[in-house]
Amino acid sequence: MSRRNTITRRNALKLGAAAAGTLAMPAIGRAQSKEMIVGCAGGHVGWMEKAVLPLFEAKYDCKIILEGTKSSVNLEKMRSNKDQPYLSVVMMDDPVLIQAVEEKLIEKLDPGALSNMSSIKPEAIHMEGMWANYQQPWCGVAFNTGLVSDVPSWEALWDPAYKGKVIIPSLQNTEGLWTLFFAAQLATGKPLEEAQYDIDAAFDKLAELKPNLLTIYTKMPPSFNLLEQGEASLLAGSFSSIAIPRKLEGAPVDLAAPKEGVGAMPSGIARVMGGPEEELAAAFINEMLGPELQAAMIKETFALPTNTGVTAGDGVPTDVKAFSPDWGAVAGNRRDWIERFDREIAV
Repeated sequence: MSRRNTITRRNALKLGAAAAGTLAMPAIGRAQSKEMIVGCAGGHVGWMEKAVLPLFEAKYDCKIILEGTKSSVNLEKMRSNKDQPYLSVVMMDDPVLIQAVEEKLIEKLDPGALSNMSSIKPEAIHMEGMWANYQQPWCGVAFNTGLVSDVPSWEALWDPAYKGKVIIPSLQNTEGLWTLFFAAQLATGKPLEEAQYDIDAAFDKLAELKPNLLTIYTKMPPSFNLLEQGEASLLAGSFSSIAIPRKLEGAPVDLAAPKEGVGAMPSGIARVMGGPEEELAAAFINEMLGPELQAAMIKETFALPTNTGVTAGDGVPTDVKAFSPDWGAVAGNRRDWIERFDREIAV
């Protein structure tokens, strides 16, 4: 059943309790604040609820419900509910959004309804406006500061000194791609723009990493706990939005930007095809692309803003390259890469 046509028990109780006093009131007096469901990354829920939702909900007198999970899971939700979508907006990684476009699960953004699109960096608007990036978190190598002083190179992951002390993400997680691509660059010596296509070299290099691996994760929080506790020394592909806030909270961790570069995560936002609350969804997307919410969120995520009127804050590396791969190639090959990774590396 579509969420837009569902009366929850909570709302039913509200309606029942208020019925006697509202029967004679005009409809506008009986109106409830609107609710909208947004699919986002599980790791985003904390800072969204802290920095974004209070501003938006107050401005639009509404309630935003976040369903935090992996982009691939949100994609499956859109597939399985295609005839009766209940998500209004999705915040997903670019390679998964490419799949959503191919399967006609998201609608093209309307610049006429999204005034802030005109201030977004051109490279942050994709496939002729099917979606846009609302920020670009960066990924480097997180380390336990009680065990490691710095990580100057991605090559440190292969250092025998860290045998059994390295954590990497699975390729099921988008941040897992950074270890793959930097492995290709280290193996070939080519620039990342070329090395990203040398997948055989990347997998050969990853195979050499196996003696150093403590674990390979699909869910980040438990693995980050291992890093904080000193069970692990290094965690590859870590988000600025996770590592830097934990450092500021006093955890014994830091995030390195190795000399070869860092990964620029593609944080995209899109309108679900036929999803409920069309006007509220447009307002939410527009605000996420606007200066107020981007300035608020990057204080929590330490990401690069995509609105040209917003200045990057502290914690964003300026002396190394932020690498964005060929996401079209990623989308076309990722399933095969995951199967190969699970077969050759995660065993």
